[in-house]
Amino acid sequence: MRHGNPQTFLIDADDTLWENNVYFERAIAEFISFLNHRERSPAEIREILNEVERECIVTHGYGLPSFTRSLVKTFERLSVEPITPALHETIHGFARTIAEQPVRVLPRVMETLEYLRERHYLILMTKGNFPEQSGKVERSGLKHFFRQVEIVPEKNTSTYENIVDHHRLAREQTWMVGNSPKSDINPALAAGLNAIFVPHDDTWVLEHEELAEAKPPGRLMVLSSFAELAKHF
Repeated sequence: MRHGNPQTFLIDADDTLWENNVYFERAIAEFISFLNHRERSPAEIREILNEVERECIVTHGYGLPSFTRSLVKTFERLSVEPITPALHETIHGFARTIAEQPVRVLPRVMETLEYLRERHYLILMTKGNFPEQSGKVERSGLKHFFRQVEIVPEKNTSTYENIVDHHRLAREQTWMVGNSPKSDINPALAAGLNAIFVPHDDTWVLEHEELAEAKPPGRLMVLSSFAELAKHF
């Protein structure tokens, strides 16, 4: 499906352009091992953590500060011992290991963006903590491929509608590209945009959702890798 006319691509960042959730998963595994709960299985602890994370997102949004609060709250909920300053420091250490990770760009992302930017209009669209996300954008070395960078607190249908209005985008020529059905694909389709789902093996469990069906004239594509965009556009 090659287009003669330039298209607009809204492109997700975490786990679409670079690795992200794999570092959170490692930190969570270390946290669960450290907790060493005698009655709850690791799977049960993870379910409790997921619920606590949902609660923290409502009040504190996304990002490492919210994740750290979730670990502390989960420890307080499950541990029989009080959380001492030393324990508090240990738990914060799990989150710090994530912040210390370099931005590891996914395979063939760089050359694919180079190809796309010569033919289309690219906007980086990521959600989360503004300083945290903007820092990753800068360190990634990818910022220059994009005409604009949008860092939003949440990706829902109204967010996409606001982006369309702000940039005066034509819906039929605009595509949201990402790995999250919940944040990238389904709300973009609901806003009347096209969407391209690029699955990632380590997509955050709170971003899992059944893919919606595209309602004409909207279109949904599923690709096995980001690099496949160059074959279609």
